Amino acid sequence: MAPEDHPLPTLDELEVGGKRVLVRCDLNVPLKDGKIGDDLRIRASIPTLKELLDRGGRVAVCSHLGRPKGRVVENLRLAPVGLRLGELLGVEVEALDQVVGEDATRACVSDAPVVLLENLRFDPGEEANDSNFAGALAALAEAYVNDAFGSSHRAHASVVGVAELLHAAGGLLLADEVDKLERLLREPDRPFVAVLGGAKVSDKLGVIDNLLDRCDAICIGGAMAFTLLVARGKDVGRSLVEEDRVEGVRAVLERADRAGIEVLLPTDVVAADAPEEGAAHETVALRAIGDRLGVDIGPQTASRFGDVIRTARTVLWNGPMGIFEIDDYASGTRMVAEAMAEATRAGAYTVAGGGDSAAALRQLGLDDVVSHLSTGGGASLELLEGLDLPGVAALRRRA
Repeated sequence: MAPEDHPLPTLDELEVGGKRVLVRCDLNVPLKDGKIGDDLRIRASIPTLKELLDRGGRVAVCSHLGRPKGRVVENLRLAPVGLRLGELLGVEVEALDQVVGEDATRACVSDAPVVLLENLRFDPGEEANDSNFAGALAALAEAYVNDAFGSSHRAHASVVGVAELLHAAGGLLLADEVDKLERLLREPDRPFVAVLGGAKVSDKLGVIDNLLDRCDAICIGGAMAFTLLVARGKDVGRSLVEEDRVEGVRAVLERADRAGIEVLLPTDVVAADAPEEGAAHETVALRAIGDRLGVDIGPQTASRFGDVIRTARTVLWNGPMGIFEIDDYASGTRMVAEAMAEATRAGAYTVAGGGDSAAALRQLGLDDVVSHLSTGGGASLELLEGLDLPGVAALRRRA
């Protein structure tokens, strides 16, 4: 039985009235000098928290922030997140300065509606999935909800360990993400087109391999395309190539050819002297790249990708087509985003996943014109690769 065929326990199955519920959220937001750069992940956590509060529960929110590596890092404390969380919920959030311990226990047995534990990764037991740390977290509550889809590919204590110790369910965000993404793996409306980009093909080779049994066409841009082009025998100048992946890529391309799956690769590129703003650059046919490197797909390639996207009934997009943060190298990503918007308006089911894809859509003002904008990066990729995420698997074992 495939992972997506196993039921996921939901909030409807969890008794929360009068109980303290430990809620694992993904509040890993960009934070600089105590200021939140983008509160998307905080806003995404609100529906589940409100649902639990409306049903008479009291919540203990927990999350990681950054990579403190098991030690206290002052500029990675969650207090600024707690302030924003309180504004969005309309209730006071008691932000603690410890993850577990006497103060955390005292706060969790109080009548405070919302308690925010300190950064989980300040404790080395989190990433080690230490059973003692998981037990200490579980002792703070009477039920557990995982709403951190973006962290559910990590076998950490707050994601896996606690789920095995308390009555557990998936939150609204997690359940929605799993349902929307697994829809791509079940029986997608055809034609089904995948558009993949980003830097490394090693991050997405498993996804490509898994989608070959489901897709009608795959469009590949971004730096990852150059490894595939090398596998096809093309000259890519100084473009980024993962040499150790060429043979694996060649095998996948051969399988695509046998299955009759069209894999579209760049035929023209924006060639630059350096991958930075202000560098000399021009749009050329791939064969004329010379000693430069590709920093974006060219307009001819973007137009071909757009034509395929607009005729699809299901579209998955993960990863930009170039260095979209630099205006001169953002055209390919913009054209793909616009084609995604047109496909959505025409009735196609469109999913954009990964932090860079979401950032590009927001930057272009098109984040509300896809059917589903995933909050997960690595988690969405692993799910689309056909893997059962540890956090989701732990919940399904409880069903």
